[in-house]
Amino acid sequence: MLLHTLDQDPSDPQGFIWTEVYESSEALVFHLNNADLVAYLEAVSPLLDEFTVELYGAVSDEAVAALRATGTPTTHYPNVLGYIRDLTP
Repeated sequence: MLLHTLDQDPSDPQGFIWTEVYESSEALVFHLNNADLVAYLEAVSPLLDEFTVELYGAVSDEAVAALRATGTPTTHYPNVLGYIRDLTP
């Protein structure tokens, strides 16, 4: 995981957004198979009013399927236009 933040919704003081960035689709699938993540989601889910996932970019079909297999409502927004700058030193 390259980035992991919890941000508050400016229009809802009880609304929060997790933002996560992964190096690759494989890294996302690896994360989804983490037993600690599964246990966390099972423990916290009853406390949430709503939990959805939005995927952005070039994500593999395998990664999208793995996320949807969790039962979490998921929307994938594939890239249509744009670029990602190579920041490798």
